[in-house]
Amino acid sequence: MRKRSFVAVAFAALLAVGLFGLAGCTGSGTYQPELKSAEVAPPVIGEEGTLRVGVNTENPPLAGMGSGKIIGIDVDIAAALADELGLKLSVVDVGSDPAGALANGTVDVVLGIDDSASDGDFWRSASYLPTGIALFALSPDAGIPTQDSGATFAAQVSSKSAWAVSNGFGESSLTPTDSLKEAFEALEAGSVQYVAADAVIGLYAAHGQGLDVSIVAMLMSPTGYCMGVSNENVDLQTAAGDVLARLVSDGTINVIERKWLGTTVALGDLTVVSDLTASAADAATGSDSEDVGDFDSGDADTGDSGDTGSEDTGSGDSSDGSDESGDTGSGDDSGSEDSGDAGDSGSSGDEDAAE
Repeated sequence: MRKRSFVAVAFAALLAVGLFGLAGCTGSGTYQPELKSAEVAPPVIGEEGTLRVGVNTENPPLAGMGSGKIIGIDVDIAAALADELGLKLSVVDVGSDPAGALANGTVDVVLGIDDSASDGDFWRSASYLPTGIALFALSPDAGIPTQDSGATFAAQVSSKSAWAVSNGFGESSLTPTDSLKEAFEALEAGSVQYVAADAVIGLYAAHGQGLDVSIVAMLMSPTGYCMGVSNENVDLQTAAGDVLARLVSDGTINVIERKWLGTTVALGDLTVVSDLTASAADAATGSDSEDVGDFDSGDADTGDSGDTGSEDTGSGDSSDGSDESGDTGSGDDSGSEDSGDAGDSGSSGDEDAAE
């Protein structure tokens, strides 16, 4: 009898502990990781405890508007950057004037700067994401076209990619399409052998269409996207530059690429089949960005990502909420509505990725 009483008491105790634990798990509070100690403070940054990051929302999938907020590769990278610096995050749309935003103190850093562009008097980091005009095929064994191979290409009309094809292979080789989506549909149907497109936006478009493609060659030497900081702000150049380099080396940015693009962007070992340069393409076609269509975090594969705890403070034209710009680590994904889910896009903005 005494043994039975002891078992009953022990069971009651375990039940009480279980109920207490369950109550704790189902509380109304939401877990938010504790921020790291801030590595920088004013006057190195303009606002105490917050990193203000400028992006261009006319340049998806690096950054754009989706579901009423700023989302994209650069937003995810900004969240990781802020978290590593121990800061909250404010994402600000600086449009096509990053230099002006840095000069007037609207933002602390800007992302999505083409490292081949000479305009803008500010410090540039090393590239964190490569790009360039690429040739896509349905198979990695499709081969590299030559000028006399009779190869056929699809590219969005009036884009730098279309100009590169015409310049390198002749106008008769080109099938111009109204959108990059249509170009990949032509590739899938077998009416062309290759699609010419910006490497990043092409991967984003194909991934959004559920199409498995390979980059087999480049039509220009790869360039890349980098971070900009005011020339005078040497302390932030060092602090933010070191963190960005670490995000590249430790694979964090690869995770973000896979979220948006379905793969990482590796262009360094590809054959360049033309002597076209980025500046020559810009001079020949102009640099007007083209709309990538409906841009939403739901287009991206959310992958495995975790909340960095960065927050958006609503400064300027910023995205709302830290959880909408801040998941970058490993862990459970918080949902496709969260623009900061790290894992898979950025573009040079020269193709229309979708209708």
